[in-house]
Amino acid sequence: MQFDTFYVFPEYNSWVFKFSPSPHSCGTIPRLLKTRCAERATWPIPFKDDPKLGSSLRQKGLSVNFESFHLHPRVYAGVIDLGYTTPTPIQQQAIPNIRQGRDVMGLAQTGTGKTAAFVLPILQRLLDAPTKDARTRQVRALIIAPTRELAEQIHQAICELGRHTQLRSMTIYGGVGLNPQIDKLRAGVDLVVACPGRLLDHLNQGNIHLNRLEVLVLDEADRMFDMGFLPDIRRILKHLPTQRQTLLFSATMPEEIRHLAHDILQHPVTIQVDRIAPAETVSHALYPISQHLKTALLMELLRQLAAHTDTESVLVFTRTKHRAKRVAEQLNKAGYFAASLQGNLSQNKRQAALDGFRKGKHHILVATDIAARGIDVASISHVINYDMPDTVDAYTHRIGRTGRAAKTGDAFTLVTPDDGPMIRSIEKTLGVPIERRKMPDFDYRVPAPQRDHEFARPPRPVRGSPRANKGKSTPNREGRAAPKEQTVPPSKVPPRIGTRRATRSSQKTRRGAAPGQ
Repeated sequence: MQFDTFYVFPEYNSWVFKFSPSPHSCGTIPRLLKTRCAERATWPIPFKDDPKLGSSLRQKGLSVNFESFHLHPRVYAGVIDLGYTTPTPIQQQAIPNIRQGRDVMGLAQTGTGKTAAFVLPILQRLLDAPTKDARTRQVRALIIAPTRELAEQIHQAICELGRHTQLRSMTIYGGVGLNPQIDKLRAGVDLVVACPGRLLDHLNQGNIHLNRLEVLVLDEADRMFDMGFLPDIRRILKHLPTQRQTLLFSATMPEEIRHLAHDILQHPVTIQVDRIAPAETVSHALYPISQHLKTALLMELLRQLAAHTDTESVLVFTRTKHRAKRVAEQLNKAGYFAASLQGNLSQNKRQAALDGFRKGKHHILVATDIAARGIDVASISHVINYDMPDTVDAYTHRIGRTGRAAKTGDAFTLVTPDDGPMIRSIEKTLGVPIERRKMPDFDYRVPAPQRDHEFARPPRPVRGSPRANKGKSTPNREGRAAPKEQTVPPSKVPPRIGTRRATRSSQKTRRGAAPGQ
């Protein structure tokens, strides 16, 4: 039997195939369709969220669309509003299993639609069994993310996909006021997207109750474990009911993370889409350079991109917060519209930098790895690693910000001789050597200064300290220079409380004191 096309009729709740009968299949068609050899005929097969059937159909090269998931009309309306038509591989495999109530461990590289893979079935579940009294609604789904930016991105996806559902969602993270979050919790919410630290604060203060939780999602789990959130996650688990559905999504899954997931998930379905490697839609290039020439080469690279390529938004990664701030300042002085995104900024400033980057106000965003996950900006055409990341996984997440949604992107890395081992690890993961490039008309012979003043930050002397007033004489009321302060010999300096010297002095005093004194 040869299939020509494949499509779905949602009103019949079934898969529908269209095929042209062949001489070998004419005998089976009458039994299936109660019709004789027609030129074209249809053959309905019930689906009802059967993962095995969906997998077999994909192996035969047949496509699947969102109608095949039989989502609630209000959820499906949000899908239509966003223009989604064909599910990604992680969505095709995860959504049916999640709807069956199974624990899932999903592995897929960034930009593959992991967020919608768990948001859609959660919205469906909450609508299938709605809260009877909206005034007493409690948290039924909890999504934990490692960073504020990723939490906001997930919350935005929930709001967009569930705009027709009347379900309430909110974010919980630090860096902002506690009282507004308490007010929203008291008003009642169905879904909470939280960072571990602030969520624990609310749990310890009794502001949030999770005894009726139905679904727990750990998104970007490897990043949370890398950031040391595992103790916080285990404390949060103590506040959750044991009967729940747990979903773990991550872009990478080292062996030690698998052991940790084994303690959290119960008989999970493991879904791994393709190989965990940098996206194939991204081209890679290395620019060998000395450390003191990196900023100058970055300026020249940006100038060449603006002159010869169709450059949209550029994301630059640095290793430290201070360096991200200084590079952004130098780019602004050079006439570029740049902003920095790093941990020293308040949440309002971080959100303003992200919003400005999304809306095109800032063409360049200089960030630390805090932004490597959670930034979903389709217009990023280039990712530039000012500093080489520490791991291959970090490199994968950085360059995953470009080449998204089947678009192409470029990833450039400024490398020094010390980056050789990491380069070999990345090339081993890619399976091909990375092209080395040299910028034409760039002077690589500029010698390094005796001290690299570019990112040197002198210590700030304390006001009024001898170091701050060194070489200065403060005039007194008569206009004369005040005499230098006399130093007290060490033997005359009174001991400080809590020191060994103070303890010995007190012991001598007690031994020499008369009884009753």
